[in-house]
Amino acid sequence: MTVPAALYLQDAHLIREGMEIAQYAERKGFDAVWQADSRLVRDCMIPMAAFAAVTDTIKIGSGVVDCWSRNPARLAAMFSTLDDLAPGRTILGIGAWWDPLAAKVGIKRDKPLRVMREIVTVVRALLNNERVSFDGEYVHLDDVELDYVYQERRPKDVPIYIGATGLKMMELTGEIADGVVLNYLVSPDYNAQAMEALGNGAAKANRSVDDLDRPQLVVCSVHEDRKTALDMARLMVTQYLGQQPHIMKASGVPQSLLDKVGEVLTWPATHEQVVAASKLVPDEIVQMLTASGTPDEARKRAAEYMKNGATCPILYPLGDVYAMIDAFSGPEWQAANSR
Repeated sequence: MTVPAALYLQDAHLIREGMEIAQYAERKGFDAVWQADSRLVRDCMIPMAAFAAVTDTIKIGSGVVDCWSRNPARLAAMFSTLDDLAPGRTILGIGAWWDPLAAKVGIKRDKPLRVMREIVTVVRALLNNERVSFDGEYVHLDDVELDYVYQERRPKDVPIYIGATGLKMMELTGEIADGVVLNYLVSPDYNAQAMEALGNGAAKANRSVDDLDRPQLVVCSVHEDRKTALDMARLMVTQYLGQQPHIMKASGVPQSLLDKVGEVLTWPATHEQVVAASKLVPDEIVQMLTASGTPDEARKRAAEYMKNGATCPILYPLGDVYAMIDAFSGPEWQAANSR
């Protein structure tokens, strides 16, 4: 059985460069390319459409849109449109965002589990070509449908994956979603808790965790020189230690390290602050949270996430993205998952 790999793009490349990278990943047999939408840097929809337009088989996923800032009817229309461009290749990845970013733009993340359930319910129904009336705590639709005028009226094959980190959201994902986007900068050991929560939720829907796709974001820094690879990853790990401690706590990072890094970083952190704080982060923390090092070390580390429940690594490249794609597209990657 061939073990897939996928690619994660944020804003490190120009969109036209991303289009070429997506084509290269497709030629190399990658399963999917996911575009970030988490920060106020790059909206995912435009690059997703660009990637879809220049590829033929690779899946295109959002990693992830938030559940607060887009009206669910418009969200359904957006992904219906993407499916028109790339039929059967579009994945709607959606998450509950995070603070302080949400609070800074005026969004109160009240009842995220309730909101996620309501949005997934109505977006799925709309994509399934249903007329929807819904009066929830957050979502209110009055006899709404995707009202095609010229296009063929058909259900859209757009699976919905929830980007979950907390175990309550993980359990909800197991109950209502088609898949989960497991987070990055967590250790493989974290996955055991995630699989248990997913299984508990899946049981509520009379299914098992194996009925869900479970790709996982994995920060990947590949270089023939091990120190260079770890130093590239260390900067990103440092930024997340200071600015998204909820992820770090889920990974088992010591609170003492979180406190020390938090004393150095402000919001938003400057590059100089990240560099200064990175000196506090030891190699073992970098290796615990990422797949970094030589190509063989990176493959072995990514394979650990697979052994702990992930179905496909969504590789977030630091450094040479083409070298990373090459490292995970040959027989060495398959061998790493058979050991």
